[in-house]
Amino acid sequence: MKPNIAVVGSLNMDIVVHVEQLPKEGQTLLGEKMMEVSGGKGANQAVAMGKLQAGVSMIGKVGSDHYASHLLDSLKNSNVETQHILVSKNRTGIALVTVEKSGKNHIVVTPGANFELTPKDILNQREVIDQCEIVVLQLEIPLETVKYTLDLAKKAKKTTILNPAPATVISQDILENVDILIPNEQELYEMSEIEQDQYTIQEAAQIILDKGVKSVIVTLGEKGCCYVDHEKCKMYSAYQVKTQDTTAAGDSFIGGFVASYIKSKDIDAAIRQAQKVAAIAVTRNGAQSSLPTLEEVQQFEKTINL
Repeated sequence: MKPNIAVVGSLNMDIVVHVEQLPKEGQTLLGEKMMEVSGGKGANQAVAMGKLQAGVSMIGKVGSDHYASHLLDSLKNSNVETQHILVSKNRTGIALVTVEKSGKNHIVVTPGANFELTPKDILNQREVIDQCEIVVLQLEIPLETVKYTLDLAKKAKKTTILNPAPATVISQDILENVDILIPNEQELYEMSEIEQDQYTIQEAAQIILDKGVKSVIVTLGEKGCCYVDHEKCKMYSAYQVKTQDTTAAGDSFIGGFVASYIKSKDIDAAIRQAQKVAAIAVTRNGAQSSLPTLEEVQQFEKTINL
């Protein structure tokens, strides 16, 4: 399948420990089990798209250690084109993930090779941008690389989607090149630089829209999501499932959204698929290991329509 989506972002090996409850400050806990799972926001989103039978290619950077081969194999096995992933002398990125029984988690990322992905690397791989329709980015690579890629993509008249995670304040000259911004609620308020308890989601999103973003989709976990553009604000309810692990919830949503949107250009249909993909993912452990295939999403659709 010819790639028509380019994901530019991070690849991490997730070291996941399950605990009874998340630790408090200064507290030591015994973990129940530990797993090494392929992850990284960029790779997770690319894998989600690939498993949903979307044509996707990834640009990123890994180290020359044993983790790199595992991450590349996970992408290849999920139908993601990997020939534009570069190798650094630095170590591969690692995420330390602690998950409690309710599915809530704490994540600490050490970027490693991810932070060596430069604008020059993107320029050298620009044929990926030129040949695609949609470019997807996150913030686990240097901000200057995100800015350069968005500028390059808009000059090539591509649709751009940014997942602003980890959250940070982003300048207007970056946001002006974003067509669809997909933050979670906390990320939205951090970007807007306002107090969460004093403004509604729509008001916070409007601040971002006024900086040049065309539309915002705010993921709200079990509360669903909210779509806001310059003309409307619409809430979408989440599917009710028994949560096991929320590690890749946002990434699965974005993967599901893009895989649908590339085909239909229909926001409503894409959000509905995104919510189904996320609903399945949170019932499973791990990041990429939790992401469903298109057939599994279709089977889930049958159960909710009974």
